[in-house]
Amino acid sequence: MADSPLLSEPDVDAVAVPVAPAVAGDEDEGPAPRRGAASTAYRYGIDLAELAERAGLTGAAGESFVVQLPRPAGSGVTLPWTGLPPRIVLVGIGASTDTDLRRAGAALARASRGLRRVVTTIGDDAGHSESQAARAARALVEGYLLAAYVPPTAARKPAAKPAADLVLLGRDGTRVGAAVDAARTTATATWLVRDLASTPSNTKNPEWMAEQARRLASGPGFEVSVRGPRELAAEGFGGILAVGAGSASPPRLVTVTWTPPTYGGRSGSGRHVVIVGKGITYDTGGLSIKPRESMVPMKTDMTGAAVALATVLGAARAGVLHRVTAVLPLAENHFGASSYRPGDVLSMYGGTTVEIANTDAEGRLVLADALAWADATLDPDVLIDVATLTGAATVGLGKQYSALYGTDDALVTALERAGTDSGELTWPMPLVPEYDEAVHSSVADLRHVPEDKKIGAGSVTAALFLRKFVGERPWAHLDIAGPARAASDKHEVTEGATGYGARLLLRYLSDLS
Repeated sequence: MADSPLLSEPDVDAVAVPVAPAVAGDEDEGPAPRRGAASTAYRYGIDLAELAERAGLTGAAGESFVVQLPRPAGSGVTLPWTGLPPRIVLVGIGASTDTDLRRAGAALARASRGLRRVVTTIGDDAGHSESQAARAARALVEGYLLAAYVPPTAARKPAAKPAADLVLLGRDGTRVGAAVDAARTTATATWLVRDLASTPSNTKNPEWMAEQARRLASGPGFEVSVRGPRELAAEGFGGILAVGAGSASPPRLVTVTWTPPTYGGRSGSGRHVVIVGKGITYDTGGLSIKPRESMVPMKTDMTGAAVALATVLGAARAGVLHRVTAVLPLAENHFGASSYRPGDVLSMYGGTTVEIANTDAEGRLVLADALAWADATLDPDVLIDVATLTGAATVGLGKQYSALYGTDDALVTALERAGTDSGELTWPMPLVPEYDEAVHSSVADLRHVPEDKKIGAGSVTAALFLRKFVGERPWAHLDIAGPARAASDKHEVTEGATGYGARLLLRYLSDLS
């Protein structure tokens, strides 16, 4: 790296230097500061390799160590540099894979909160071609922005904000610029999901969510429709109405469609992708009431709807060449004199009858209505639903992977690849034919939770139930109950609502031919 004049500017608050793991056979077996280290060490008169070793750094992706340097003080003092920044940040970059650079960006964001301008060469040596440089820049910036997120708060003392400027030294070109824009788009979508999911449920009811959709999707190319209780009853949305019946906040069904300017004028090459998101704005469990501890995070039970909305908005911002529709079935699962009950039989959209066994399995009911309606009226080429649906998915896959089901192998493969590329991982799961009996009922067309507890596989049986409402469309189901919430910050994931799903779906849409 050339000795950038940015290093001497007075408004540079930090210089971030990449540190890689030691290479076997090197004389110096310690961590190795990479590109930009020599220039930084010379300018500031410090041995970065020694500092990294003394700090215990290994160069693993996501490590960081802040070197706080005092500014020159006093007159008549001769120093070998000018414009000394208050800190140097050593950041581990691992093998400079996308995941490594995303983690490095996240570590840098957390180490530079409250600053004005941070400059870095991290990711500059990840590859020699412009496309490699662009990919590295996207991963770094995406990780930085995701970890820089500040959740909404009613506290009087706000949290420290991220650095106002992140300057990537040694990179230019249209591909790099486009990659940075793509990182902004996906991070913005994730931030929106986190904001919506973190909003307290005394503010966030179905009507409020519908208003957010109207407000955010008010630009050219968008079409928004909202169905209230009267329209839902007239059109036969028995699942959504039943789930919302016990609440003082009536349910809604919101549809947000973005149509690109060129859609329909490209020899039919544009697809129509419909994303249905579970929108339970608060979940008490209904009459099958949850324990208190389980209720605490239930303001995030509408994360699927937030993901669907953010994906449509992100697709418009990214200029995706496909028509994208978000369908948001919104309800509050409360309890009261008009609550639906175990043993009830509901008539869903399209006439399918469902026996209720557990009112705390409400998500699949609102999804079933919305999926059946989307299949019957929207004519999608691809139908995807996303939901914080089952604890079973979390038990089976933990907090890093979502459970991925689907009726179309190509769609499942594409979503799995998009998950790997975006860092939002999925695990393909089977729609086990032998478990199909779990959704059979003796008093209705379907039973929405298994009667035979020996079957288990709660995530699988929920997916089998939903499959009954998608017709013959290529369909995929993402059960994001695990990765949608986090108990603490880790890399680009933030405590609380993580925003999982928006990046995955935007990557899928951008790759869709």
